[in-house]
Amino acid sequence: QVQLVESGGGLVQAGGSLRLSCAASGRTFSNYAMGWFRQAPGKERESVATISRSGGSTYYADSVKGRFTISRDNAKNTMYLQMNSLKPEDTAVYSCAVALGMEYDYWGQGTQVTVSS
Repeated sequence: QVQLVESGGGLVQAGGSLRLSCAASGRTFSNYAMGWFRQAPGKERESVATISRSGGSTYYADSVKGRFTISRDNAKNTMYLQMNSLKPEDTAVYSCAVALGMEYDYWGQGTQVTVSS
């Protein structure tokens, strides 16, 4: 079993920044790829950013490229999402997930990010 707990969400004005954290427990954190996802009201969940086990490889959705940065600290079993230049369209519930194999198997409960215009 893997437990994931997100934190760092909140209300911010457009152009502002937030840093999300995802604390993992239950397995060897550094063995697995991880990712951040978001779901806005009335929309399907979408991948925001993913990161490889070592952190050496990352992927970003086009909508956040250049504004968001995903990282991980395997010593602290924690993954981060630095979000800069936030836009109202970034408003969503952000969740972290871990991939034990080819799919994401465990999910956190999510943290709300609201960007006001």
